[in-house]
Amino acid sequence: MARMEAPTTRGKLLRSALRWPAAASLALALVVTAPAVAQAKPTTSEKNGNTTTVARTSDGRAITNEKIAREVEAYWTPERMANAVDLDLAKPAGAAEASSRAAKPNGPAGSVAPVLPSVASDGDVGTLLNESAVVGKVYFTTPGGGGASCSASAVASGKARLVMTAGHCVHQGAGGQWYSNWQFVPRYRDGARPFGTFVAYSLTARTAWINSSSFDEDMAIAIMHNGGNWGLKVVETVGGHGMRWNWGYNVPLITALGYPSNLGGGESQYYCQSGTWHAGGQQIRMYCNMTYGSSGGPWLQDYNDQNGLGFINSVVSHGDNPGNGEFDGPYFDDDIKSLYDFAEGLSPA
Repeated sequence: MARMEAPTTRGKLLRSALRWPAAASLALALVVTAPAVAQAKPTTSEKNGNTTTVARTSDGRAITNEKIAREVEAYWTPERMANAVDLDLAKPAGAAEASSRAAKPNGPAGSVAPVLPSVASDGDVGTLLNESAVVGKVYFTTPGGGGASCSASAVASGKARLVMTAGHCVHQGAGGQWYSNWQFVPRYRDGARPFGTFVAYSLTARTAWINSSSFDEDMAIAIMHNGGNWGLKVVETVGGHGMRWNWGYNVPLITALGYPSNLGGGESQYYCQSGTWHAGGQQIRMYCNMTYGSSGGPWLQDYNDQNGLGFINSVVSHGDNPGNGEFDGPYFDDDIKSLYDFAEGLSPA
């Protein structure tokens, strides 16, 4: 069972004077500047600011059928998963600054309702405040051939195949490439895969992240093959969080979930609870002492600790104020709804 971080009054975590290690920043720099191996093409962009690519193995093969998806699953041995580097949460040099956009929604408020799984779980898969079956760890291969990991969560949709994470957990950003061997392990804990694993079919992200490393748009959605212990779709297997957009920058209470290396070595889920506020541009900020490895984890409104479901209204992006125990995420407005619709439209039935 993961250790829970005890929130203080008003929902804040006790904030330590933790400084994220320089080695973590170096890890991301090495990922971004590593020599290219197999570029995952073709990549397709559309007029609404979204870009997609077929998911690939590290030797460049498109993961378009179950046979290749099972090869990717077999590639991620316990040893490779244990040696994967938790992707840095620090803002790298050269990343695009926040835009000057006013702190207000760009359209009407909207939401997608969360959904429960359609199959009964077995084994040790209970829900805790800081441990949701819908949230998991993702593993991928960097262009230099090394293994890396982030956090992510399944999100409800009609086709039941979507997993939401940060843009920098699927693509390196400006001048970079897509990651390969992309796999989602829901409710991973200390090497255990209680629901099995799911391999990506396609990856989608906001074009502003891919072209400019814009943290205003650091969001992505993977489309998954059938998989897991029952050979079903990911949302059928574990359920899916809902999603909200244009709900304002100041939310009284958010629960963030992820797999931080600084708490538990990235081997189990941890949580933070805090209100949010405007962090500049199209970004929001909350108090949290999770660091690298928690990238891509969901920020949830109305989190229900009885079923592990809530409404995603941002994802963990980066830390501008590590000494203050804070991190930032992209504000969910019409851009995330556009990406969600784009990914759902690309999903197989």
